[in-house]
Formats: sequence, structure tokens, C-alpha cells
Amino acid sequence: MEHPVMLLVWILEKLGLGHFAHEYPHLVYTWFFALVLITVGRLATRKVSMIPGPIQNFFEAIIEAISKFQDSMMGRHGRPFLPLMATLMIFVFFCNFNGLIPGSFSPTSNLNTTLALALVIFGATHITGIRTHGFRYIKHFLGPAPAIAPLMFPVEIISHLARVLSLSLRLFGNVMGEDLVIALLFSLVGQYFLPLPMMFLGTFTGFLQAFIMTLLAMVYVNEALEHSH
Repeated sequence: MEHPVMLLVWILEKLGLGHFAHEYPHLVYTWFFALVLITVGRLATRKVSMIPGPIQNFFEAIIEAISKFQDSMMGRHGRPFLPLMATLMIFVFFCNFNGLIPGSFSPTSNLNTTLALALVIFGATHITGIRTHGFRYIKHFLGPAPAIAPLMFPVEIISHLARVLSLSLRLFGNVMGEDLVIALLFSLVGQYFLPLPMMFLGTFTGFLQAFIMTLLAMVYVNEALEHSH
């Protein structure tokens, strides 16, 4: 769902890039939010100190919370995946939240963005499985007995491809629905501040969707790490 006025699109129009901005607002805002998060992360880690300041404290608390949650889901052998999981959760939440701001736009309300995120998780899962177990990882798709391998292989392939569809549609549907409801409330009764409760709810569900997507990513990657048959 697009807000009536999107600030970045308006700026790009003034720079002569209006056609691209109108056709691909999800790309414009994805690149912008990625740049913002990279810049903030760089500033937060530029002067890491044993006596942290407010910004360092804030980011350390976030990363520590994600790290503890990941350890509970994946164990210590999942530590190398902390950068991927933390980036995924922070980026998705940041995109979801910005969709609630008038003049902004949530890239995750576009199916192309959520599909791209789902494909990253899909690729990370199976690359991890192959790197960890070699070609023995393929046995995971053949079932417990050779006799049923011809039946199990297509079923497993379809089930893993369905994960991509499920991840992308879940996030897209929830964020798109929230943005649509908020935009309709603003257009109908915005002057009475009635959309505000929905915006607070949207903040919570935006976090919840980021949490669920990261949780599923951890589960899928952990399965690939543990499959040795």
C-alpha cells in the first residue's frame, strides 16, 4: 500500500528520476533504508568503548537479545549466522515500521521485496546444508528408506519450495493489510485521531512479523546444519 505522497519519490521526481521512482518505489525505499541502517551501524561501531555511550548501549542490547534468542534456537554452532539473522530481523522491522509513517513506504508491502528476502533464506539454508554435509545433504530429500526415495524426492522439493511462497506471502500480506487499513482510516476519520490505535498495533505486528520471519530462518538453517543422514 502506497501513501498518497511518498517523500523519496517526490525528491527523485525533482531530480528527473520520477518514472523509475513511481515504477519501483519498493526498490527506492529498500536501498534508502539499507543505506540508513549501514550508516547508523557504522556510526554506532566507529568508537566502540569499554564504557559504552547511549547509542552503543542501545545496539548492544538489541544484538545481545537476538544472540540469546538464536542460541536458544540453534545452539552455539549457530553463532556464525548471527550477522544474517540480526540483519534480517532489524531490516524487516525497520521496513515494516516505516510503512506507518505518512510520506514513507514499507518495501515489505511489495511482494518482490518479501520474495527476495525469502530467497535469501532459502539459499542460505541449502548452501549451509551442502557446505556442512557435502552431497550427503541430498539424502535428506530421499526419505528414510531407498524404496520410497522416488516418491519422497518430489514431495521434499515441493515442500522446500513452498517455504519460499509461505515466507514471502505471509510477510507481504500482513504488512500490506496493515498499511491499507491505516491509509483508509486516515482518509475517512483521520481528523479524529482514530487511526492512532491501529498505528500502535501496527508497530507491534511489524515487530511480530520480523520476529516470525527470523525465527523460521533460524529453524530452517538449523535443520540444514543438523541433517547428517
